[in-house]
Amino acid sequence: MQLPSKMRVVEISQPGGPEVLKIAERPLPALKPEEILIKVAAAGVNRPDVLQRMGMYHVPPGASDLPGLEVAGEVAALGSSVKTFKLGDKVCALVHGGGYAEYCVAPQVTALPVPKGLSLVEAASLPETFFTVWGNVYDRAKLAPGESLLVQGGSSGIGVTAIQMAKATGNRVFATAGSDAKCAACVRLGAEKAINYRTQDFLAEIKAATADKGVNVILDMVGGDYVPKELKCLADDGRLVFIAFLRGPKTELDINELMRRRLTISGSTLRPRPVEFKGYIAKNLREKIWPLIDAGKIKPEIYKTFPLAQASEAHRLMESSQHIGKIVLTVS
Repeated sequence: MQLPSKMRVVEISQPGGPEVLKIAERPLPALKPEEILIKVAAAGVNRPDVLQRMGMYHVPPGASDLPGLEVAGEVAALGSSVKTFKLGDKVCALVHGGGYAEYCVAPQVTALPVPKGLSLVEAASLPETFFTVWGNVYDRAKLAPGESLLVQGGSSGIGVTAIQMAKATGNRVFATAGSDAKCAACVRLGAEKAINYRTQDFLAEIKAATADKGVNVILDMVGGDYVPKELKCLADDGRLVFIAFLRGPKTELDINELMRRRLTISGSTLRPRPVEFKGYIAKNLREKIWPLIDAGKIKPEIYKTFPLAQASEAHRLMESSQHIGKIVLTVS
């Protein structure tokens, strides 16, 4: 494959609103020995991209300053130590930034083959949410077969992934969402019950659905004043795991309830973790989740695509929270 010397990218010209995303030209990124260069066909849009654009999410040392944490496309070049892939392979990858571009580098250990039957646009919607859900629901919270999961924000990109993944691994799944239409989508994707948090009390609904026992695991991106209610939502020995805090990072905690019922609170962020840890998650996904996608038991949920030059419109949609599932940029 003849590589160009320059590529189109989307830069954050300064911190601010969606309009600060600008098309620019840059040299192709340099490859390290363990990396592959991907000719990007599509890139997923995620909340951290929005926070980075606003100046509220700092780029880790050594990462690209360009937004974009997941891509799919063809392998266009190989680092000197790469053994896993060959030129022309179709892959999707979790990347350290730089996804909003025509070419992007990825560590070979965080790249995965495109699952059977999926387009590159569909594949681009997988890595960020699948790595996050596996790392938190299965790795940290240890969701076991037969246990139950409550997904707060079930219609988000993370939410639709968590619902489908837990359903496919044999778990009871409950979800909250902000409208009846979003709740209906959660049920369609595999939730046993979806609760409209604007009109229903999720604690009362979960207690009623579980014969007053509560759920074993809660995946939460809300935080703030939700937390005391969430602890009451958990079964004894239950686990609450945070991946964001849309209602604020501070809360009040009843330590007595925590001790008495042996509850566990945890949380994590993915981007700053070492490549080796992300590679460990990729291995688990390939062994345990990719076969479920191949079999059609989990399907990407794409809400809308935008061409790369309309990244600002994609961000406006993300911030409106009207979407159900993923927003993806296409690169032609």
